[in-house]
Amino acid sequence: MAKRTAKKLEGNRVKITLVKSTIGFDRKQAKVVQGMGLRRIGHSVELADNDATRGMILKVRHLVTVE
Repeated sequence: MAKRTAKKLEGNRVKITLVKSTIGFDRKQAKVVQGMGLRRIGHSVELADNDATRGMILKVRHLVTVE
């Protein structure tokens, strides 16, 4: 059998930080924040810079900062 090796994702990455609570906003926006992996205010994640990620950022741009 051939060995399987994990490929490291290469390419551009985007750092996203939650700066405002989802309380008081649409539940769909809270689901988008949860889908990005953000858990609490001040929490940051790095995601691949692709169309799907950009769409999620656009949906909750008032709750996050992007670096």
